[in-house]
Amino acid sequence: MTSQPAPKPAPIDMAEMPVQLPSGPNGPAAARARFFNSGNAFNVKLPPVPATRFVSEPELALSSGATGFYACDQSAAIGSPFPSTTPLMLARYASIAPRETLTADFRATGAIWYVIRGSGSVAAGTEAFDFRPGDVFLAPGGVPTSLSALDGGAVLWVVTNEPQLAFDSLRPADSAEAPVDAVHYPAGEIALQLQKVIEAAQNATTSGIALIFSSDRQEAARNILPTLTLSLNTVPAGEQQRAHRHNSAAITLILKGENCYSMVGGERCDWSPFATLVTPATEPHSHHNDSDERAMFLIVQDGGLHYHARTMGFTFLDAAK
Repeated sequence: MTSQPAPKPAPIDMAEMPVQLPSGPNGPAAARARFFNSGNAFNVKLPPVPATRFVSEPELALSSGATGFYACDQSAAIGSPFPSTTPLMLARYASIAPRETLTADFRATGAIWYVIRGSGSVAAGTEAFDFRPGDVFLAPGGVPTSLSALDGGAVLWVVTNEPQLAFDSLRPADSAEAPVDAVHYPAGEIALQLQKVIEAAQNATTSGIALIFSSDRQEAARNILPTLTLSLNTVPAGEQQRAHRHNSAAITLILKGENCYSMVGGERCDWSPFATLVTPATEPHSHHNDSDERAMFLIVQDGGLHYHARTMGFTFLDAAK
């Protein structure tokens, strides 16, 4: 009786193949090569970005009286090897004791600052100006920025793209080649410009009522940094911003809004004064104002990156009313 040959084992599925190493490298450079395939290269599983609400950090910054930073860091939750609020952005609160100076030297393209409380002065490279509550200012990366508080001390909120540069092991450009300069947006000018927006008409494609910050260097892109956008958003009393989604992540600072909340991914997120809220990329979200006053909130997004890549993907999730 003739024996039958053993059946050949089924080939391994591409998705189950481990990383492949070179079969016969002829030197160190060739030995560093690694190979994947179309079945396993694109199913990288990363921890999701939580829709976090940071409340203890502003409380510490507003009550400590000491000079220092309080980072909104969720790097452990998202598996980041460097401090991160979202994969490409990092938010902090800065507290400056009366008559003291805080120096920031972020490894970032630039830093977006908002003055929560107190007054003082800023020295960013060769630029110098005073700050007051409600001011916004932009400081370029690559040069130290010194903030000095007056007698009452100061508390500020700051967002950078440090994680973006850290991801690629980059350094900010030298001041002569930096894509931004120092820019100051005084609170009075912000209020004047916002009122113009409030009084303007809207149409079915308007995403909300917001003042967008830019500069002479970034005017064509309408961003505040090449990859970051900044807006001062408002929701009138008793109204809500339509549910929508976009591919950029958002970091929100609550400025004014009692009895207000956001819906993020189907979960309710109640507002509190100067809390930082994280809206993960692509999550459906909306903002609701159940109070008798206009709600105000600052939003930083990595939107400049998506505008440049043509991948913003902004979509309303309900019909226009």
